[in-house]
Amino acid sequence: MEILGGEAEKLRLHKLLFLYSMKKQDPEYDFIPYKYGCYSHSAKADLNTMVKKGMLSESVRNYTKRDKKSYLSELKGNDKELLAGVIQEFGGLSRNALIRHTYVQFPFYAINSRMAKDILTKEKMDVVKRNIPNQSTKALFTIGYEGISLEKYLFKLIENNVGALVDVRRNPLSMKFGFSKSQLKKYCQNIDIAYYHIPKVGIVSDKRQNLATQADYDALFKDYCNTTLKETADSQYEILDLLNKHNRIALTCFEAEPCQCHRSHLAKHISELPEFEYQLAHL
Repeated sequence: MEILGGEAEKLRLHKLLFLYSMKKQDPEYDFIPYKYGCYSHSAKADLNTMVKKGMLSESVRNYTKRDKKSYLSELKGNDKELLAGVIQEFGGLSRNALIRHTYVQFPFYAINSRMAKDILTKEKMDVVKRNIPNQSTKALFTIGYEGISLEKYLFKLIENNVGALVDVRRNPLSMKFGFSKSQLKKYCQNIDIAYYHIPKVGIVSDKRQNLATQADYDALFKDYCNTTLKETADSQYEILDLLNKHNRIALTCFEAEPCQCHRSHLAKHISELPEFEYQLAHL
């Protein structure tokens, strides 16, 4: 905002932040292909916070910097140079030219854009269409959100052409941005991924205490297989029905490692049902 003179159009700010992030090895923000191209829910949440704190003001189209402090001088040298370089290279482009550049250079991020066909030539639009995930083989996936951003998580679902997310947490709340039930449902539906919550196949929080070693996890999952999985056949067939309805679905919980999450045992149990003849994979 400082480099841009203290005011920026919302869409322009997002595109410039995206281009900066694409040049950086370990960017602060990740992005997904969204209604207007590259988008970061996490960046938008931070902007909302800055508006609430009075650091920025917001109009329908623009953000304006209200905080008089200079934060640019506090950046690391490499970050400052990279950011200044991105603004120098792309900051002077018109709105449509900036959008067109991001769509041409990063066509995957334009696959859900409502304006791509009005911005791009037919030839460039054909490139975008070729980037649309089209895997059609019926598949059951599992995915955890530990250690990754909301955007990286959603990106995995999009690139694997997942049609529905099945939340198998007993208690679908999270301190991590974007992963409580109401947020996750909204963000999935915004990219045309259906969301379902099936708590019966989850594990109560009391049983998840004091898990320090893999042996602790193994004991927990042995109990899970002997109790919950034997008592929830109806829920497992519900998941199988969702697979048949949406073609490619993902079971989700917290842990990054499938071996430390009940979702892997649930998925394996479903895959052993007589009616299951599909692919099973962990994202």
